[in-house]
Amino acid sequence: MAAHYQIGGATAAAISASVETGIRTGALPPGAGLPPVRSLAAELAVSPATVARAYQELRQRGLVVTAGRHGTRVRPRPPVATRRAVRHLAPAPGTRDLSQGQPDPRLLPPLGPYLAALAAEIGPPTGYAETAVHPALAEAARARLAADGVPADELTVTGGALDGIERLLAAHLRPGDAVAVEDPGWANLLDLVAALGLRPVGVPVDDDGPTVSGVRDALALGARALVVTSRAQNPTGAAVSADRADALRELLAGRSDLLLIEDDHAAELARLPLHPLAGAVPAWAFVRSVSKPFGPDLRLAVLAGDEATVCRVAGRARVGAGWVSTVLQRLVVALWRDPATATLVRRAADAYEHRRAGLLAALAARGLTGHGRSGINVWLPVPDETTTVTALRDAGWSVAPGGLYRIGAGPGVRITVSPLDDADVAPLADAVAAAVRPVGRTGFTA
Repeated sequence: MAAHYQIGGATAAAISASVETGIRTGALPPGAGLPPVRSLAAELAVSPATVARAYQELRQRGLVVTAGRHGTRVRPRPPVATRRAVRHLAPAPGTRDLSQGQPDPRLLPPLGPYLAALAAEIGPPTGYAETAVHPALAEAARARLAADGVPADELTVTGGALDGIERLLAAHLRPGDAVAVEDPGWANLLDLVAALGLRPVGVPVDDDGPTVSGVRDALALGARALVVTSRAQNPTGAAVSADRADALRELLAGRSDLLLIEDDHAAELARLPLHPLAGAVPAWAFVRSVSKPFGPDLRLAVLAGDEATVCRVAGRARVGAGWVSTVLQRLVVALWRDPATATLVRRAADAYEHRRAGLLAALAARGLTGHGRSGINVWLPVPDETTTVTALRDAGWSVAPGGLYRIGAGPGVRITVSPLDDADVAPLADAVAAAVRPVGRTGFTA
C-alpha cells in the first residue's frame, strides 16, 4: 500500500469511502495493495468482519480486485475518475504509442462534407424524438445485418458497443451473477463487469474464438451470460470460424437460462466473413458499432436481438438517455450510403491487414509467435510482462501490458498496429525480440 495514505473509518461504509477517496485522489494508484483484513482491523480498532464487508463492497463496485496471494489491490482501471490514473495508463513520453488500440486517424473518412450536407437537409430545430431509431438508419442497418446472416427484425440503437453491452447485462443480470468473458479479452468489458458487481468467468480464446471446452466449463460454473467477439477480438485478433460457430451453437442449443451477446465492433473493417451465433439461444443480442471504421467519436451501435431483449434495452434507454441523437444516426446513414466512403473503409481494412501480417511475419522470423487473425492488434505471449513493457519503453515503444486484458490467461503484451508504417516493422520486431529475450536468456519461445 502507498505508505503516505492512511485508510480510516469505524464502519464498513466509512472504510470503503476512505479507500475510494484514496483512489480518486491518486494516493492509492492502480495496482496499489490494501492492508490484510486483520491488519487493518487491528489498526482501526474494528472487527475483521467490518473490514471484510468494506472490501467486499469495493470489489462489488469494481474498485479493487482480490489477487490471490498478492492480496487485495486497486484495479488497473477502477470506475472512479482520477487524473493520476489517466497519467498512469498514458504512454511514456518520447515513445511511439502502440498501446491505445485505436484506428489510424489517417485512414478514417472525413466527416466535414457529410456534416455540411446534413446541415442543409435537417431544416429547423426539432423536438424530442418520437422513436429511438431513425427510420432510415433502421432500414439500412437491417439490410446490412441481414447480408451477414443476422436476423434484425427487432433493432434498437445505443451509444456505442459498450453502452449496448452494459444495458444488456443490467437488464438481464443482478450483482453477483456470473458472466462468461473471453480470456484474454476486452479490458473495457472486464472493467464494466466489475463495475456492475458481476462475477467474470474467463473463457480461453484461440485464433478461432472462445474454445468450446471453455464455454462448457463456464456454463457449468453457472454463467448467466456469455459475451463473444465475432471478429477482431481485442486483444488477440481472434475471429469466430465457421466450425467454431457450429460447435458453439450446438453447445448452446436449448439454454433458455443464458443471455448471449455478440460484439462485432470491427464491422466493415473485418476482412474475414462473419459466422454469427445469433438465435442460438432464446435471449440473444448482436451489437455492431461504427467507431472502428468511421471514427471513435461516432458513439453509435446498432443492437439486434430477440423481441424481449431489444425491448428491455430500448425501454431502459427511454427512461434514461432517451435516444441516440438522430443527427448522429443520419450522419451514419450518409456514410453507409456513400460508395466513396465504402472504398476508403476497404482501403483501411487492407492497410491494417498489411501492417498486422507484416508484424506477425517479422516476429515469426525472430522466433516469436504472435496472434492476430483480424483487427488492429497483435497479441504476443511473453514470459514477463513488466520486463517486456519496460524494455520496449526504454527502446522507444509503448505497448499495453497484458494484465489489463486477462483473468487467468498467461502473460502477454498487446501491440496496436494501426500507427505503424512499413519502415517501423523491422525495428519494432528487433526491439520486441530483445525485450522478450534479453541478453543472458536463451531457450524461451513465446
